[in-house]
Amino acid sequence: MAWYGILSVGLLILFTLFLTGVPVFVAFLMAVLAGIGAVIGTAGFPMLANSILSTTTTTSMASIPLFILMGELLFRSGTMDVLFRSIDTLIGRVKGRQYVLVVSLSAVFGALSGVAMAVAAMLGRAVMPGMHERGYNRKIAAGLILAGASLAPIIPPSLLAIIVGTMADVSISKLLIAGILPGILLSCIFLIYVFIRIKFDPTLAPATVESEHEDTTAGQKIMAVTHCLPFLMVIFSVMGLIMLGIATPSESAATGVVGALLTAAVYRKLSFKMIIESAAAAISVSAMILVIMAASKMFTQLLAFTGSTTALVGLVADLDLGNITMLVIMLAVPFLLCMFIDTIAVMLITIPIYQPVIDSIGFDPVWFWLLFLVNITLGAITPPFGYTLFAFKAVVPEMSVADVFRASWPFVALYMAGIAVMIMFPGIVTFIPGLF
Repeated sequence: MAWYGILSVGLLILFTLFLTGVPVFVAFLMAVLAGIGAVIGTAGFPMLANSILSTTTTTSMASIPLFILMGELLFRSGTMDVLFRSIDTLIGRVKGRQYVLVVSLSAVFGALSGVAMAVAAMLGRAVMPGMHERGYNRKIAAGLILAGASLAPIIPPSLLAIIVGTMADVSISKLLIAGILPGILLSCIFLIYVFIRIKFDPTLAPATVESEHEDTTAGQKIMAVTHCLPFLMVIFSVMGLIMLGIATPSESAATGVVGALLTAAVYRKLSFKMIIESAAAAISVSAMILVIMAASKMFTQLLAFTGSTTALVGLVADLDLGNITMLVIMLAVPFLLCMFIDTIAVMLITIPIYQPVIDSIGFDPVWFWLLFLVNITLGAITPPFGYTLFAFKAVVPEMSVADVFRASWPFVALYMAGIAVMIMFPGIVTFIPGLF
């Protein structure tokens, strides 16, 4: 069978397994085992064993369970509530201040968690009821929470960035740092959009600032800043050490875990039960990710063995569509796929196929894979089956699915505008990594 036939059959098996509800790691492992048996035979199974061994013993992979553990400790300890109240205190008298609060919390929670669904669920549960009671527009509030939560995989530390960097053989440190300015850019775009909407329709926010904000004293603001310091130290211990060249991502993830433990201890939220529960959750998720990535490495080897890798590069060269056209196509495919299947599954399918093509075209790898990361994150809030949409709907039952879908579309458009800006001005992505 020709290479394109083998590739088509393999992808068809994967998509069929995904649609039947089989867990992603099981589906990918089954597809790879079937591919090995059909293409290589029994001699290929030792190659799978080597893939599992090399994946699980790669030093950079240690950052995945550590970052997951850090996020679990912070969320399960309840210390995020302290951060929530502190940021709420620091935001001053501005019309539509709850919208500003959502974006601010999204950025900070994203830097402490890195998981969009977790941030969407937390903000939906903690912020949405109060915004509705104060007279905020429910659809804008919901859309802003969804969009803000999707900053989590972009703003470092990002679990998805680590997976992309490992699979695409790109510097994880640079890919993590590259998300800083795009995260700030997208946050500003969201706020500008909201303020413009309020300008033309003041009913989208409470009529008076006084109705939703009590005057705070200087002492209260100083106390709020003080309460934020432990969390800022956690962020610095992760990204600051990477940017200064003091620690690798794995080492900084370990310091982040220590910082999370100390933060929980400072606020007297530390308990043996909480640590055990956090560790158990981190082990479960990390094991699944490691199995998926081991199977993905074997998938890459199968592509090379069947000649698919070389043929795909040659096919792209023969098309001669131009770099921008190829870029749009390569971003459109995962965007559409993420509407229907899991984000990590899309990454595992597309990255092994895209990597040799990116090398042949000559795109800056940090720039392209950051755009890719933003793009698949966007797919998770795009109807009809974006995962983050349903995580949010689960904690806001009073909103219909149709309303959640309608709330997301304006912010999907804003994300696309942000991606267009990053394409036109690559320095937004590459400037900070270029400094280090």
